[in-house]
Amino acid sequence: MTEKREYRMEELARLAGITVRTLRFYRERKLLPPPRREGRIAWYDDHHLARLRTISALLERGHTLNGIAELAEAFDHGRDVADLIGADTPTEEEPVRLTPEELAARFEGEVTPENLAAAMELGYLGTDGDEIVHISRRLLDVSSALVREGIPLAEVLRAGKEVRSHADALAGLFADLVLRHATEQDLPRLRPLARSVVEAELSLALDRRMRATP
Repeated sequence: MTEKREYRMEELARLAGITVRTLRFYRERKLLPPPRREGRIAWYDDHHLARLRTISALLERGHTLNGIAELAEAFDHGRDVADLIGADTPTEEEPVRLTPEELAARFEGEVTPENLAAAMELGYLGTDGDEIVHISRRLLDVSSALVREGIPLAEVLRAGKEVRSHADALAGLFADLVLRHATEQDLPRLRPLARSVVEAELSLALDRRMRATP
């Protein structure tokens, strides 16, 4: 287990590469959570150091302090990743851990408080300390690729919400089919068959749509 480190204000500022005056300013703007108090001494920890490095990285990417404050509030009130990814639920999806600046780099200029809140509401993103966790590497890669193609992230998220409702309905159809002829224990073994059916039908539907497009 890693021993938790704590820092006085001067040491924290030095490690973060900023001045004590800047650190006080960030604290006054509520960009940092309160330090631990021991009498008149304020003690900061690695959580504060990570937040300061994130602020510096986001400022370099053109984010304003007001925008960073809104993002920080969203991170602090985000759902814990344990609520999104059940430890006892088998999944084929690979979660991805990201720092806030890595997320900003993935979606250059599109990581707004509104989009962040929408992604958290959908359950795509959760928080784990100073890290953000995306529940699916495949969804992360696809959504960032769509944004690079010029599709606004807000529209990608709206489409994702619609796809979610259809996917839930398809999963329900397959689960009902299996449970009529097999048992709940057979669902994990038959899951790849359900995915193949959905992928094939989606491919055929895209073919039909492309043929119908003038």
